[in-house]
Amino acid sequence: MEDPRLDNHRNLRHNLTDILVITILATICGADTWEEVNEFGIAKYEWLSTFLELPNGIPSHDTFGRVFSLINPSKFKACFRQWIESLEIDRDQEIIAIDGKTLRGSGNKRKNKKALHLVSAWAVNNRLMLAQVKTEEKSNEIEAIPRLLNMLDISNSIVTIDAMGCQKSIALQIIEQGGNYVLSLKENQPTLYQDIANIFALGEVRQFKKMLNKRKVEKVHDHGRTETRRYTLISARDPVMFQF
Repeated sequence: MEDPRLDNHRNLRHNLTDILVITILATICGADTWEEVNEFGIAKYEWLSTFLELPNGIPSHDTFGRVFSLINPSKFKACFRQWIESLEIDRDQEIIAIDGKTLRGSGNKRKNKKALHLVSAWAVNNRLMLAQVKTEEKSNEIEAIPRLLNMLDISNSIVTIDAMGCQKSIALQIIEQGGNYVLSLKENQPTLYQDIANIFALGEVRQFKKMLNKRKVEKVHDHGRTETRRYTLISARDPVMFQF
């Protein structure tokens, strides 16, 4: 007797909605290839069949790949944004983490094809990807971040960005869109970095007197090692101290 979960690579018709839903669920569960998406569908067939049609079982990995190769990326992106915007997401005090990642295996040196680099916005509390844009390389994140921010409603949210996004124009855009920001600072901004370092050095000398401050020390046990992390937050009573 034939297994109802399999389409046996035959030329069978499948519901497009089924394919999209299975792919999204499989990806959330860690599937990285079409073979893994197919294996997820087979393993979860009974559950999936309670809300999907699955007229011919779970599509083969070739079917998943063929369908997605035919999808127009721009139109799919627009539909995805409309879906995200339709969700009732509580963005008040949401932390939106903006970060760039290079997709492993997306480049090909022999064909002189650069790896795909994406800048994404992740809603930490809702655990949801809000939007993403692609760049040619990591150095273009400064140009991509403003485009990404324009796609988002960040009012009353806290936007976090690594040192690449520590730019006056980006901070101003976040404020103008009604959000707050936490920007990482490294030595790629030498003058500002030294100014901030001087403030903390002065705080140590003064033992943080006349400074609003909060300090915390924690020990983190992970990967067979123990890290001691020290956090210091300073808000000077004298605003002049922070005018650079």
